[in-house]
Amino acid sequence: MRDPSGRLLRLLSLLQTPREWPGGELAARLGVSPRTIRRDIDRLRGLGYPVHAAHGSTGGYRLTAGTAMPPLLLDDDEAVAIAIGLRTAAASAVTGLADSGPRALAKLEQVLPPRLRHRVAALAAAAVALPAKDGPAADPGVLSALAAACVTGEDVRFAYTAADGGTGRRLAQPHRLVAAGRRWYLVAHDADRHAWRTFRADRITEVHRTGARRPARALPGGADAATWAMDALAGGSGTVRARLLLHAPIEEAAPHVSAWQGVLEPAGDRTCLLHTRGDDLWFLAHRITALPVDYTLLDPPELAGTLTEIAERAARAVRPADGGPARPGPP
Repeated sequence: MRDPSGRLLRLLSLLQTPREWPGGELAARLGVSPRTIRRDIDRLRGLGYPVHAAHGSTGGYRLTAGTAMPPLLLDDDEAVAIAIGLRTAAASAVTGLADSGPRALAKLEQVLPPRLRHRVAALAAAAVALPAKDGPAADPGVLSALAAACVTGEDVRFAYTAADGGTGRRLAQPHRLVAAGRRWYLVAHDADRHAWRTFRADRITEVHRTGARRPARALPGGADAATWAMDALAGGSGTVRARLLLHAPIEEAAPHVSAWQGVLEPAGDRTCLLHTRGDDLWFLAHRITALPVDYTLLDPPELAGTLTEIAERAARAVRPADGGPARPGPP
């Protein structure tokens, strides 16, 4: 590769791949000698790129973190993927992304070549991101601290506000962060309670990394974090608990009842029980009305009034204003 400027950009693009590159392999890819590679590495360092060189038979070059963020080289698909992510950031339940996401996108669009700018502009014209619902959002600093502790296996202490409003300090070993809908959850082993717990990230504050590290723990049953969190949230999240008798065998109901709607239990050849929880009666009632099978409410009795109100509103929606017979549904 004879063009020095083009070769330097190609070399930088290779080094931005997270791996260590032997000098001989870089030379072969660029069609130059190892001596030329060494000179080009020196040029990159002179431009502020922190290139680390490891000596020996297994050594090579890699780009490391520096004091400032150098320019990135992205291929077409990578640039479009980042633009898509930035466009949807405003709908994320993370504090500050609604402002910083569009600013970063504006900077990216300014330097995109025309062929990519048209693709991103088409996406902007055809797609709309739903804004985040009003309510608490996770703090990006909290998420960053918890993510770092997940990677290192380090214990953390943090203040936590429970669903009933009570506050306290927790000591836990973070395992994974799980994004579920518009909320973030921390799956962690609670050292004080000697059990696995799921914590809402927007209720976590004052994260303190203790420096104490433990061997990585496996979730019960060998489950992955996403599956375990879904099961935990469906069966154990919220202060209002409900129990329903579904008029279908568990084998028939299971494909239609997601983990978010609750946990099923056999109750005979033609019925099964659904255990579910929610933060309040309205949330729980709307979750129940989405069930595609017939059911009988067993408890709590106060949920009956909320279900009745939803049913009456739905009936009024399909009843003509003059009080005549209800409009027929679709065939």
